[in-house]
Amino acid sequence: MEIERETIVQVVISAIAFVTFIAAAVFVASTYSADGALSQQGGVALVGTIGLFVVVMLGAGLWMERQNF
Repeated sequence: MEIERETIVQVVISAIAFVTFIAAAVFVASTYSADGALSQQGGVALVGTIGLFVVVMLGAGLWMERQNF
């Protein structure tokens, strides 16, 4: 069973975006934690991280859709 190049590129780009999102979420959680809870600024930063992840995935999806593999 041969996997197409397009599928491999899609999986790699999605995996990189996901790992980057997880790293950013862990960074925000560790930076803005206070007494075992997330501070108000941390909540805003986490929402920003989620929003940025959505925008990055949208851009990656549009880019991949326009590529000729």
